[in-house]
Amino acid sequence: MNQLPATTPQALAPYTALALPEGLFARAKNVRIVFFDVDGVLTDGSLYYSDQGEVLKTFNSLDGHGLKMLQRAGIVAAIISGRDSPALRTRLGHLGINHFALGTEDKLPAAEKLLAQLGLTWGQAGAMGDDWPDLPLLGHAALACAPANAHHEAKAVAHYTTQARGGHGAARELIDILLQVSGQYAVQLEKHRAGNLEKNA
Repeated sequence: MNQLPATTPQALAPYTALALPEGLFARAKNVRIVFFDVDGVLTDGSLYYSDQGEVLKTFNSLDGHGLKMLQRAGIVAAIISGRDSPALRTRLGHLGINHFALGTEDKLPAAEKLLAQLGLTWGQAGAMGDDWPDLPLLGHAALACAPANAHHEAKAVAHYTTQARGGHGAARELIDILLQVSGQYAVQLEKHRAGNLEKNA
């Protein structure tokens, strides 16, 4: 167990250090942007249709809060999805995510365009995907991650497979790793312990 700096009584409480697989720290330490798929990653992949034909999805608040913390740590959260919907755009707005490409099946050019706009490279990129359309991103990213429910081909190219399933904290698991590697996990945890809490995600 690692200890936070002893500046306040709350800071004396330990936090749980994540056990990282060998080689993962080196891959994660330079990540400045993470590309997330939506269906099967930020959701469990289920699609619900309203009577009006609108696609409805459920998102996990653990992932949502994690995405806010990721951005606060200076790491860009980018969304690339083959689907688009008003509900998804509303969710991204609530999370303050400004970098996204929706309704695109050809994900690699969309990601490369975002990298160019931000002056970043694949060596600074992480990616999380669950199925064949995500394979190009996973294959190019310095840190490729798949949720527990991902297709076996996605898991085969991933450097890390989460214990959590998509839509059930998988994104947060990856984010926690990145925060710990960057040194931001303890910093943000202490802010929460001190009562500097944010709105619900």
